[in-house]
Amino acid sequence: MFSDLLKARIREGINPIGLALAALGLTPNLITLFGFLLNLLVAGVLATGQQTLAGALLLPVAALDMLDGAVARATERSTRFGAFLDSTIDRYVEAVIFLALLVVYAPLGDALTNVAIFLAAVGSLMVSYTRARAEGLDLRCEVGLLPRPERIIILALGLIGGWTVPVLWLLAVLTNFTAAQRIWHVWQVTKGQ
Repeated sequence: MFSDLLKARIREGINPIGLALAALGLTPNLITLFGFLLNLLVAGVLATGQQTLAGALLLPVAALDMLDGAVARATERSTRFGAFLDSTIDRYVEAVIFLALLVVYAPLGDALTNVAIFLAAVGSLMVSYTRARAEGLDLRCEVGLLPRPERIIILALGLIGGWTVPVLWLLAVLTNFTAAQRIWHVWQVTKGQ
């Protein structure tokens, strides 16, 4: 997975930014909420049909999502609520991006594209839910083909390149496949118990 290869390096690179933001008095939760507002703006741009611009904005705004963790590490203020809030806001961000896509494609009357948007949204949410539910059972569940960073990169590149519909179908298939991989993983770890 792309995110596994770069996660430690990216974290290392943003830690100084986290220290600077902490010095300004910003809290991790405030940064999480600010990131949500920026993602709402991206969704607004997308809903107006400006897919290339939305894709170009989605990448840096998504990268900012890592700053709340950097500030938490810098200030040693990692909390369970902060982790919960960050994860919850991430789900809302995904939902609002898919809603923006529906705003663009639903009026066109293309039922198949609307199905792709729905399946990609459900799959994206289920990838996260299966991991969270497994962790609620004290099981690690970071397996699977398409965690959130990869989903965002694929969607952003599709928007930028003008391949939105094919990318939506790719996400529809691969997100649900990833959720199935996680279900299978938990079944194997628990032996179906």
